[in-house]
Amino acid sequence: MDGITATTKIREISNVPIILLTAKSEDTDKVLGLNIGADDYITKPFNPVEVMARVRSNIRRYTQLGGGEVRPSRIRIGSITLDDSEKSVYLDGDIVALTPREYDILKLFMKNPGMVFSPKDIYRKVWGEIPINAENAVAVHIRHLREKLEIDPAEPRYIKVVWGQGYKIERDAK
Repeated sequence: MDGITATTKIREISNVPIILLTAKSEDTDKVLGLNIGADDYITKPFNPVEVMARVRSNIRRYTQLGGGEVRPSRIRIGSITLDDSEKSVYLDGDIVALTPREYDILKLFMKNPGMVFSPKDIYRKVWGEIPINAENAVAVHIRHLREKLEIDPAEPRYIKVVWGQGYKIERDAK
């Protein structure tokens, strides 16, 4: 397998630093390697001291920016599974059709189980705008989420209201 194919396969599962060391020195080869996910591109002949400096630099950047943290693409709470790489949500293994806003609200909750978000916080984080009429817009989306995810939306197991403060997803919903 060549370096381009290997880089593509590695990027499907990891964000570890990748330095391509190759005899291909054309600008198009370099641009392709960097565009498909390589962090650096070194051509032959090379200076071993420079290679070591580039390796140390990439490892330093990777560890300082939190690259070593495992960020799972699947989050599961109770019988809800959110797969961020697929942008899909499953309830008891069955796909649930959500709007992009509903998905983003659920993702916010599932990445922060137990944390209470005010309607203004939710609006700011999901819509990316200054909260105007946030309470109504968020309440409608929460209602739709509950209708799609809860057995009894009037008595929710997952998405709870914390009166006077906001909404949260239960950390240990059963």
